[in-house]
Amino acid sequence: QVQLVESGGGLVQAGDSLRLSCAASGRTFSDYAIGWFRQAPGKEREFAAAITGSAGRTYYADSVKGRFTISRDNAKNTVYLEIHSLKPEDTAVYYCAARGGGLLPTSPNRYAYWGQGTQVTVSS
Repeated sequence: QVQLVESGGGLVQAGDSLRLSCAASGRTFSDYAIGWFRQAPGKEREFAAAITGSAGRTYYADSVKGRFTISRDNAKNTVYLEIHSLKPEDTAVYYCAARGGGLLPTSPNRYAYWGQGTQVTVSS
């Protein structure tokens, strides 16, 4: 059982950077792999990045490689997503999600717990 709350989104200009945070409750945060997904209006939820509970492995979608960095601080029960060189096509609601186990699937239905999302809007 884990509850997730995203924060850090906002309205930014193309080329800017953001750091999104995913704060989790509980004492067993390190047991959960965490994924970041994003969803633009009218589009399917899209995998962006994921990290294992130990932070020993990460995985990124091809669309975000080189610009997104996922990290975690288990002492703070927080996962971060740093986004650099933001583009208008990055505009979406960004969600973090948790699952048990060491795999990092890209399908949203493999993650059991979800936050409420944080809006990122990138203007040109």
